[in-house]
Amino acid sequence: MSIEARIAELGLTLPQPAAPVAAYVPAVEANGLLHISGQLPFRADGSLMTGRLGEDVDVEGGRAAAERCGLMLIAQIKAALGGDLDRVERIVKLGAFISSTADFTDQPKVANGASELMAAVFGDAGRHARSAVGVPVLPLGACVEVDAVVAVRPA
Repeated sequence: MSIEARIAELGLTLPQPAAPVAAYVPAVEANGLLHISGQLPFRADGSLMTGRLGEDVDVEGGRAAAERCGLMLIAQIKAALGGDLDRVERIVKLGAFISSTADFTDQPKVANGASELMAAVFGDAGRHARSAVGVPVLPLGACVEVDAVVAVRPA
C-alpha cells in the first residue's frame, strides 16, 4: 500500500506546507537524509495552537498539537520529495519542543502525538529515535514544535 493510500485510509488530510517564518528553508536533503525544519501546530482551519503545557494547555491538547506538527512534517516531506512520499525509507529522528511550565514533566506524553502518527502512517519505517524537551517559549506562542530527520531513497 502506498503512503498516500495509508494516509487516506487513516482519514487524514495533509495541510498545505507552511512557509518559513524567518531566514531558513523548510527542508534540506543531504547524503540520503532529509532534514525538516521545526513545524508548528496549525489546526485544520489554519489557526495556530498556542499556550503552555502545565498552564493553559493540558496533555491531551499538547498531544493533539504534536500530531498537527506531525501532519505538517509529512506535508513538508511530501513537498521536498516532489510529491513522492514512497521515497521515505525511515523516519530517523523527531525532536519535540514543548512550551511548558517549570514543573511540567509530561513532555514525552505530548510528543507521542507526533510519534504515534509517524508509526501509523509509515508503519515500522515510522519508528524513530526522539527527543522531547520542555522550553519556556516557542515561536509565535506555539505550544509545540517538532522537527525531523528522514532517510530517503534516491529519486
